[in-house]
Amino acid sequence: MDRRRKELWRRCRSLADGVTLPEPFDAGSFVAELAAERGRPIELMQVSVPSSGPCGLLMSTERADYILYPTNTTALHRRHILLHEVGHLVCGHVGSDAGADGIVLDAAAGKTLMPNLSPELVRRVLGRTSYSAVEEQEAELLASLLARRVARTAVRGAARPDESDLAGGMARVDDLFGSRKRRLP
Repeated sequence: MDRRRKELWRRCRSLADGVTLPEPFDAGSFVAELAAERGRPIELMQVSVPSSGPCGLLMSTERADYILYPTNTTALHRRHILLHEVGHLVCGHVGSDAGADGIVLDAAAGKTLMPNLSPELVRRVLGRTSYSAVEEQEAELLASLLARRVARTAVRGAARPDESDLAGGMARVDDLFGSRKRRLP
């Protein structure tokens, strides 16, 4: 691993370790806790996005940070999008003027995604929602590290089946596929 990649990993691990995740993971609770820690509101907004549109979008205004995510994807993908956009916040990315996550959006596209916001606000904010390749790598790596922690806590929190559950499950499998004599070793 070259020096830049090592530094990227070191920075993202350090940032990820500093993020508190609720157990069990709940997006609303997570965002509320993060907003309280940052002293700044974060609003989650579900939007209908065409398949060619951005997966997610972070917009920061004077009043709040908005995380937009698509309604037409899986829960797992929505969670990763949320963690990616939160990654931009945690990393302190402020964006440039080329577009959203590498995708150029004009004010009309922004207004379609965010109908509740004024066209002037959309035009002003979209100019600050693009990130460099390094910033995208940071946000994606941070999202992946957080997602791994969420998955670990979900596995730890899952109830372990007792022997009767296992026996009942095997009986149902036998019912479905027919019972067969098991050979003894």
